[in-house]
Amino acid sequence: MKAVAYQKPLPITDGQALQDTELPEPVAGPRDLLVEVKAISVNPVDTKIRSNSQPPEGQWGVLGWDAVGTVRAVGDKVTQFNKGDRVWYAGAINRPGANAELHLVDERIAALAPTTLSDAQAAALPLTGITAWEMLFDRLGVARGQASAGKSLLIIGAAGGVGSIMVQLARQLTGLDIIATASRPETAQWVRSLGAHHVIDHSKPLADEIGRMGLPAPDYVVSLTQTDKHFAAIAELIAPQGKFGLIDDPAAGAIDVSKLKRKSVSLHWELMFTRSLFTTADMIEQHKLLTEIARLVDAGQLRTTLGENFARINAANLRRAHALLESGKARGKIVLEGF
Repeated sequence: MKAVAYQKPLPITDGQALQDTELPEPVAGPRDLLVEVKAISVNPVDTKIRSNSQPPEGQWGVLGWDAVGTVRAVGDKVTQFNKGDRVWYAGAINRPGANAELHLVDERIAALAPTTLSDAQAAALPLTGITAWEMLFDRLGVARGQASAGKSLLIIGAAGGVGSIMVQLARQLTGLDIIATASRPETAQWVRSLGAHHVIDHSKPLADEIGRMGLPAPDYVVSLTQTDKHFAAIAELIAPQGKFGLIDDPAAGAIDVSKLKRKSVSLHWELMFTRSLFTTADMIEQHKLLTEIARLVDAGQLRTTLGENFARINAANLRRAHALLESGKARGKIVLEGF
């Protein structure tokens, strides 16, 4: 089968950083779906692994943790899907990725894809949707509906992939007042269009921006990027007894969590691969939440966060996608479709 893969960490400017190759077709295990991949999207995890992780000698590393495709075969213990089903998922970080014609995924972390979105539109959502959902409702414990009214949520880096769906989920499913950060006119307009009540500039001191707009201290703060840069400001501006969540990887020693103690602020890390990586007892929750997100999409309550479609799935186009993502200038998600 065709695949795009790499054999050693290289800068994306190197033509061998990602290469077109042929790999053996995978065989479904007991709870696996064998999926014919139709569309994929690119996430920061792809660029981080490509830059820092060395595949075993002589083997290819296949990236890609967002996919939409058609089930070609199922394992003998699969109960939720049938051959021919159109599914979406983000996969597992300890298994080969979806930048390939055929891909294996455990049925417990896949769901039927939204019927109202194209393959490319749907591929933009699984990984970021899972991350945003788990952060809001599983990690921070935000109450659904109007039970959260009167409280506020600050999302730092709201114009990226996770932020773009988190703004929508918070607006549609909670009563939170949503404060989004964006540093350019086009990204500020983007997050407003997704449902942010207020937009502040994260290139300026965050506490000053909150004060300038006359906003109360946010009860929840989620940092999606450059947490080490913003952490001191977060500790200053968050409400007493607030909850702080992050998804990125600050350098060792870059954040001093003791700054949260005076306000009794709790810290919550989110990694959407945790459930699949450790085969947790609640692993099927990702199937359930993806099913709910698909329902919300088809009901017109959520929209795709697709930013750019880079056309065919091949090494040249994926190198372009990685380069744009690494530039920090991407808005929404970068998607590719078809081999």
